[in-house]
Amino acid sequence: MGSIKIQAALDEVEQLLRDEKNISPALAAAIKVLIAVIPLLMARLGLNSHNSSKPPSQDPYRARKTDGGSGKARGGQPGRAGTTLHPVDDPDAIEIIHIDKRSLPRNAYQVAGFERRQVIDIRIERYVTEYRAEILVNVQGKRFVAPFPQGVTRPVQYGASVKAQAVYLSMFQLIPYARIETHFEELYALPISAGSLVNFNQEACERLDTFVALAKLQLPRLQVMHADETGVNVDGKLRWLHTASGEHWTLFSVHEKRGREAMDEIGVLPAFTGTLVHDHWKPYYLYPCVHALCNAHHLRELTYAHETEGQAWALEMKTLLLKVNAAVEAAGGCLDAPVASVWRRRYRRLLKKAEEECPPPDKPPSGKRGRLKRSKSRNLLERLRDYEADVLRFMDNSAVPFTNNQGERDIRMTKVQQKISGCFRSPEGAETFCRIRSYLSTCRKHNVGVGEALERLFRGVWPDFIQELLKDSGECGE
Repeated sequence: MGSIKIQAALDEVEQLLRDEKNISPALAAAIKVLIAVIPLLMARLGLNSHNSSKPPSQDPYRARKTDGGSGKARGGQPGRAGTTLHPVDDPDAIEIIHIDKRSLPRNAYQVAGFERRQVIDIRIERYVTEYRAEILVNVQGKRFVAPFPQGVTRPVQYGASVKAQAVYLSMFQLIPYARIETHFEELYALPISAGSLVNFNQEACERLDTFVALAKLQLPRLQVMHADETGVNVDGKLRWLHTASGEHWTLFSVHEKRGREAMDEIGVLPAFTGTLVHDHWKPYYLYPCVHALCNAHHLRELTYAHETEGQAWALEMKTLLLKVNAAVEAAGGCLDAPVASVWRRRYRRLLKKAEEECPPPDKPPSGKRGRLKRSKSRNLLERLRDYEADVLRFMDNSAVPFTNNQGERDIRMTKVQQKISGCFRSPEGAETFCRIRSYLSTCRKHNVGVGEALERLFRGVWPDFIQELLKDSGECGE
């Protein structure tokens, strides 16, 4: 730190303690405790988003990215697909602008056509539909009333589009209820209470029973699935949000446990037989599927080992993994067996070299039991050695990615919700959030917009991709 070499200073203090014969046992013990604590504090001080799982927002004095860093000119780059406004053939309103002939030279004029320009705007307004059910009375005085459309059950009620937008704002944009109330009041002159907003979310959650059942059928059938978990605050208690996701499906679930008990109850991993990409959370290895480890985690841990613990092999391993990934991308997603063998031999040679620089701890004194404490660098080295096949799985299988970014991207907005709201106020609220976010994430992966997905949900009409699966499988009802 600065000009002080911390480890060298601690080594010197330890040597002085060994040489000093007149120091009291109590003082010696206190100094030894401080010597043990200082490296731990220094290690924590050195953590950032580049060498740990800490988000960039927690980096001290983090450098801000500036425009123009790539050296390219500002604006759209050659070859990009731009977005341009085009005139429409059926404008909602046409305003004819006449020439004031008094401003023209005296002459005879006739209309020769029009020059068109269009202004595209939006109108935000309340739209009320009144249903009037015809009443017929026969000669005996018996009344017959026409049936109202399905779902129209009250004298005055909110429609599907109102509910869809309210859920969109609260569950997708994560806007607090008070601000959503203001939004509806000021833009639509429509008073909606916080209680109604909660009811809309709860109704959406209840309507998603079929979707959740279908997701639990589809996810185990994937060739590659991503898994991750993160802690969430539910009514002041630590709970765990689990995600299982793939290219087209996402399922979030909240459970009070983090390990196998939770995963078994969620019901996705026990039936999965493909390749599971994760961050080496040990309970995942309790399931007999193929495993692949996230190398983004390894790159960060290797950075920490090099920068904080001074491990030269860590920088070499980081460079090697990045080169392997570049080779895989250049080869179209998968290396031929001979080429993969070359990289694997380099990987093993580097780990053998690392054994010399970062050896295991000395054997414990006779009679002492248990596994000896290892440094972070040593733990990382042993993981890279013992799980070589899982680390390098991306070399041999084109469907397996280099990282678990899919799972981390899917779970990221949960952390944003926790930053905004601080917690879920109840387990039911957490479950509602998980179900709705699962549905919206899955719909977006199938190119269904969030607004359309929610309005369909409240109208009782599933998106096309769900309807097709329900018809084909016959395993879930409407």
